[in-house]
Amino acid sequence: MSKPTPLSGFPELLPAARVVEREVISSLSHTFELHGFANIETRVVEPLDRLAKGGEIDKEIYVLRRLQAGEEEGDAGLGLHFDLTVPFARYVLEHAGHLEFPFRRYQIQPAWRGERPQEGRYRQFTQADVDIVGKDVLPFHHDVEVMRVMVDALDALPIPPVSFQFNNRKLIQGFYRGLGLPDVTAAIRTIDKLDKLPAETVADLLVSDAGATPEQAQRCLELATIRVGDASFVDGVRALGVEDELLDEGLAELAAVVEGCSAGDHRHVTVEANLRIARGLDYYTGTVVEIFMSGYERLKSVGGGGRYDALASDGRTTYPGVGVSFGVSRSLIPLLADGVLAGSRPVPSAVLVAVTDEEHRADADAVAAQLRAHNVACEVSPSAAKFGRQIRFAERRGIPYVWFTTTQEDGTAAYEVKDIRSGKQVPADPATWEPPVEDLRPHAIEHVINESEQQ
Repeated sequence: MSKPTPLSGFPELLPAARVVEREVISSLSHTFELHGFANIETRVVEPLDRLAKGGEIDKEIYVLRRLQAGEEEGDAGLGLHFDLTVPFARYVLEHAGHLEFPFRRYQIQPAWRGERPQEGRYRQFTQADVDIVGKDVLPFHHDVEVMRVMVDALDALPIPPVSFQFNNRKLIQGFYRGLGLPDVTAAIRTIDKLDKLPAETVADLLVSDAGATPEQAQRCLELATIRVGDASFVDGVRALGVEDELLDEGLAELAAVVEGCSAGDHRHVTVEANLRIARGLDYYTGTVVEIFMSGYERLKSVGGGGRYDALASDGRTTYPGVGVSFGVSRSLIPLLADGVLAGSRPVPSAVLVAVTDEEHRADADAVAAQLRAHNVACEVSPSAAKFGRQIRFAERRGIPYVWFTTTQEDGTAAYEVKDIRSGKQVPADPATWEPPVEDLRPHAIEHVINESEQQ
């Protein structure tokens, strides 16, 4: 068999990198569960008519088809999900009778998109979503709650500083309505292009696509330039002289989210009101957020979400929700590639138990059993080579300690453990010995990259 060709857009992590990914997923899960969110996992396929609802993403869907399907069968009518929101909406509708509302869920799962692979964008990727869903109504305070949960979750991760940039669709819509724009929805979609197009081009598009006058387009851009780290944005918007009830509601909600998410001590998370943030998807109805990672602005946002007052509906009941998603693969793979993050070792084993000779392999197995009995991960040497070779084997594996067993003159066993990094070797009892906490399990290591290294 010839050497396989890698598939672009389907990243596979080596063991040390997988250590980092698993630690991140474990940390996210821990924070979500501290806040009472239940974990679910949805199936990987959904009906195509549900996935392609709206008609904007059908070209990105991977369709499921049996290899031996006959021509008359066509495709199975199923596709791989491209995010976690669509399957979650279906999950809520399907299991509503068994759920207690408001339903608090988190989900960390792969998704698939048939798009052109590039840094931060993959055909297979892992996302972490957290949402609160109500039945017919969902009080606004849940907007603050779910956003604070993600702030806490990302603040606990070993990643570069992140910025949560908030806005509110009611604020935007109310401002545009107060201005008298004829097509508010088109204006929102146009403003959402400010991170890709010059302001002058966006102004022209507001005139041509949203029906704005040049003066109205300028006011829209003035609103979009407001960006502060506290609630002072309220005065900045008021100074623009636009009045509307929906605008007032949006200002109050955004101030509550910014102040709520800023509360407390955060290690490396900042919170801002950024009135450029629009998120072009029509289903957002209130709070919206995008998350950016310092030093990796080229990735654009590494997470986002907001309030949607009609996540799902069965015709009788509507299920409003609010949630936010973090791109696990989108963030971690570039960090791993740049050496910003690395696994402390590629294997879980903290100890290699050396084998004196094959006749005494059972003795080495017994030592390993004693170590494992109190949760010290270990493995037994695959061969009874000279101790120097067994030590070098441990080095290649990334195992920090080697355990030796010798027989004393009275026939009893004597044990010693060697830290092969320092060379220190000491007597030890396999029934009680433990390595230092930092060596007990592999973990993520952060390395600060300076500007010269990034270049």
